[in-house]
Amino acid sequence: MDNKYSQQFKKGSLEMMLLCLIGRKETYGYEIITELNNRGADVLGYAKEGTVYPILYRLEDAGLLSCRMAPAAANGGMKKYYSLTEKGRETLRELIGFWRRYTVCVDGFIDEYSKSEEEI
Repeated sequence: MDNKYSQQFKKGSLEMMLLCLIGRKETYGYEIITELNNRGADVLGYAKEGTVYPILYRLEDAGLLSCRMAPAAANGGMKKYYSLTEKGRETLRELIGFWRRYTVCVDGFIDEYSKSEEEI
């Protein structure tokens, strides 16, 4: 399969996956990247800082995330913790609703195509 097509699917869903991860609990960037890589690397490819952090900044700028700084135990520096705002929770609920309708629609086309392939 041409990689450009699968890349478009990944780009379109990564923001929703980040909102889902952050919606479960307050978390920080490295933990988010690790979770994405542990759970989705075989489909998504490996998440990198250069991909995830710009999305986090956009979500924050859009008012979907709030952030707080806290001391990092490991190195004495600071960590930026992300959590969903109320606007972020509402947006995530809307995205999940859309995603569910979207997958039903796409699955319908796939099922129809698969049946026609079986008839050939």
